[in-house]
Amino acid sequence: MTPLFDPQLPANALLPLLVLASSLVPGMIIFFLAEERVRLRTVLNLGGALMKLALVGFMLWGSYQGQRFEARLPLLEGLDLVLRVGALSLLFLALSAGLWFLTTIYAIGYLEGAPHRSRFFGFFSLCVTATVGVAMSGNLLTFVLFFELLTLTTYPLVVHRGTEAARQAGQVYLAHTVLAGSLLLAGTVWLYTLTGTLGFVPRGFVAEVAETHPGALRAIFALLIAGVGVKAALVPLHSWLPRAMVAPAPVSALLHAVAVVKAGAFGIVLIVYDVFGVEQAAELGVTGPLAAVAAVTIIYGSLRALFQDDLKRRLAFSTVSQVSYIVLGVAIVGPLASVGGIVHLVHQGLMKITLFFCAGNLAETLGIHKVSEMRGVGRRMPWTMAAFTIGALGMIGVPPLAGFITKWYLSLGALEAGVHWPLYVLMASSLLNAAYFLPILHAAWFAEPDPAPTHAAAADGHAAPSRAHAGWLLLLPPLTTAALSVLIGLFASLPFSPLEWSLLIAEREFEYPEARADVPLRPGAGSDD
Repeated sequence: MTPLFDPQLPANALLPLLVLASSLVPGMIIFFLAEERVRLRTVLNLGGALMKLALVGFMLWGSYQGQRFEARLPLLEGLDLVLRVGALSLLFLALSAGLWFLTTIYAIGYLEGAPHRSRFFGFFSLCVTATVGVAMSGNLLTFVLFFELLTLTTYPLVVHRGTEAARQAGQVYLAHTVLAGSLLLAGTVWLYTLTGTLGFVPRGFVAEVAETHPGALRAIFALLIAGVGVKAALVPLHSWLPRAMVAPAPVSALLHAVAVVKAGAFGIVLIVYDVFGVEQAAELGVTGPLAAVAAVTIIYGSLRALFQDDLKRRLAFSTVSQVSYIVLGVAIVGPLASVGGIVHLVHQGLMKITLFFCAGNLAETLGIHKVSEMRGVGRRMPWTMAAFTIGALGMIGVPPLAGFITKWYLSLGALEAGVHWPLYVLMASSLLNAAYFLPILHAAWFAEPDPAPTHAAAADGHAAPSRAHAGWLLLLPPLTTAALSVLIGLFASLPFSPLEWSLLIAEREFEYPEARADVPLRPGAGSDD
């Protein structure tokens, strides 16, 4: 075992540590800054985010060339803290680093003049540190440690406003996530007693005990999935997520697109592929129930979103539905379905963060918090609503936007696996997506605006609007993520696109060499006819 602080440690082992430090160090410094040190706090925030982006970009190129990045820290006899960066890790890392940078820009503009900014940005940076730790976890022990650190660092963000509603939402969030952590830890300890290892490997590490302990492995699978399923907002473990929408818009964006919900979905991918192995999980009979839970969550979340007048709650239930596309892709069992699920980590993140950025702009400038208040808002805030429109149409699955690529691959994967019911789930979900997004777009662009001002929203427990218009700090992030949602759909077949990288993951890490050959026609690729 190579000691962590050996002076001869190769650079490829230092890079994962630097990725952690790029947000950990600025965050710890920011905690001690006075509120009036705005410029220094901004430099630390943006400097750390840019450094993380550069480090992840370097590792992307290195990984594409076949390099390996890994650091180990001895914890217990036979158990190390392992930071390992492969193709799958890098997909989540790149998403986290890119969206952290944009969310930081947005949060700087959103919280301008607000109290407790040093506390907010300190926990904000620690939250991202925990998220990238989850992404780089090389074994289940490391994953559990960073997954629980994520709970501790996001709780102060949920309750940041200090209102009674925020405190209640924080209590619900903490109750759910602490229970989930207990289940995850119990499953991890039980698994270690059976297998003697926790290291992630392609096709899993439980095969040797599958014949002798099938019942125990099924129970362990249920414990692990329940443990990460709370953060992934699987039904019936989802109720904390809509409650957490009392948090500021940058926190909502972080929860839905970068950190908590996405970490839960990523955890399910790791459990199915790198702990159990998807074929072994299918033989144990656990992928079918997982697919059923995902399908129920997809439909339930969409139905609940349909009846929400509060805009952020509608988006929250949309997240409940959309994140389970990732789970469904994993549970279908097959190369194309797995590609559809994995690529949705990025697609959903871009589209959903766009929608939350826009919701924050509407609240901050016009005091709009409800769907019923959005009549004619497209004429008052055209750039914000243009970005919102792209995000909404992408969620519906309109080509050539990113959401269409996800649904294309999930549909192909279901057909490849010989199961047709996921097609009906996807069609029903798309119709429901249209039912709760298109009325918003119609009202925003084509309805006459209400004559009365909407600033009375503060009476409903929301803050009154704090600015006359959305400045560039609030407009640049949603316009950027909306543009990316278009570009990664249009140019899905280009090298380093999320789709091409997901195909690389299927080939290298899921050991599906047939992934590319199985695609009859790839969106964005030409035909020989």
